[in-house]
Amino acid sequence: QVQLVESGGGLVQAGGSLRLACAVSGRTFSSGYMGWFRQPPGKAREFVAAIMWNGGRTSYADSVKGRFTISRDNAKNTVYCQMNNLKPEDTAVYFCALRLTYISVWTPSNFDAYEYWGQGTQVTVSS
Repeated sequence: QVQLVESGGGLVQAGGSLRLACAVSGRTFSSGYMGWFRQPPGKAREFVAAIMWNGGRTSYADSVKGRFTISRDNAKNTVYCQMNNLKPEDTAVYFCALRLTYISVWTPSNFDAYEYWGQGTQVTVSS
């Protein structure tokens, strides 16, 4: 059974940094991709970033480009999201998601393409 567990959320002041981690257990893999999404209070879930396991190709939402960096550690089956220069509007529950099944066209922001989800971790940025 595949499980995703997020960690690293917390409370930080504007301009600060946090590093989220998403550890995958239950299966080893070398393909597919992982993404980070977030859900701000009272709003819909939105795409943040994604990375392919094989090759490390990345994709970012415009709102986080230049501030967030997604990376992976294949040996640890873990994906990270380094978040710098955080803003109050980054406040949200952050979720990691995984797709293992091959897909011919990479659509990292497509919520429905992901097969497994973590429970989420809260990130709060104070002004």
